[in-house]
Amino acid sequence: MGPLAELHLHLEGSVEEETLLEIDPALSRDEIRAATTYADFEGFIQSYIWVNRRLNSPEHYALAARRLFERLAAEDVLYAEVTISAGVILWKQQDFSPVYAAVQREASLSKVKVRWILDATRQFGVHAAKPVFDLAAERVNEGVVAIGLGGFEGGGPARWYADLYKEARDRGLRLLCHAGETTDATSVWEALEIGAERIGHGIRAIDDPLLVAHLAEKEIPLEICITSNVRTGAVASLKDHPVRRLYDAGVPIILNTDDPALFACTLTSEFELAQRTFGFTEEEMEELRGNGFLYSFDDEKHSS
Repeated sequence: MGPLAELHLHLEGSVEEETLLEIDPALSRDEIRAATTYADFEGFIQSYIWVNRRLNSPEHYALAARRLFERLAAEDVLYAEVTISAGVILWKQQDFSPVYAAVQREASLSKVKVRWILDATRQFGVHAAKPVFDLAAERVNEGVVAIGLGGFEGGGPARWYADLYKEARDRGLRLLCHAGETTDATSVWEALEIGAERIGHGIRAIDDPLLVAHLAEKEIPLEICITSNVRTGAVASLKDHPVRRLYDAGVPIILNTDDPALFACTLTSEFELAQRTFGFTEEEMEELRGNGFLYSFDDEKHSS
């Protein structure tokens, strides 16, 4: 398939069963599988939190990062922007600095060029998000390229964070936002209004022709995670996923895994799924592959 780049990938959602057993040998496979089985988006969030609670030290995060980078390198991923749920780390009352130092050390040893995105948890509110934005800004020259919002869209509208986003941009951060995943197109408009340069998911844009036209005209990319959207119930079924319609309307599309361990997918399998299910031609696949590099926040763009 050729070299790949991934831009929407959560470290905590990449922790495989084998890695969890390395982290905590007292866990059983049955326990892990029970805790990471879910039926909807809310259930997925609970599984995500369960995995987060297993990561109790910088060494745990370092091991999770090392195993992720090994898998990415094996897939010929040259560049990855990896999101750390900094808001959850603070919620767990852990010291972020040694955690970040540990994962950044792993990144420096990896064959993959890694840049970091810090994620605030939107339903925790602005007061809880402010320290996350500060942590990101303090590390702009130490591997962090962007700030984002994750969690329950409906529990923390993007507009709450307008001032923090403006400040983040002034401090040298690029701006991301999950939007239009489980709510509606209005969420995407709000994310754009506060300055988001790429939209995490954004699939509900398909319901608003004006928004689709705007995304296409302004070349604002959507970070599409097909398997994720099916597994969380964000789309009713695989055939209902709007990736093909969005692409045909001229919206820039980037394919990603989101939380590969929790969704049992790889970046390669996402590309294969897109081609097999939605009829992307080889030429179109090449464009999708290139988009991961083109729309990255890497100052020194890799050639795809």
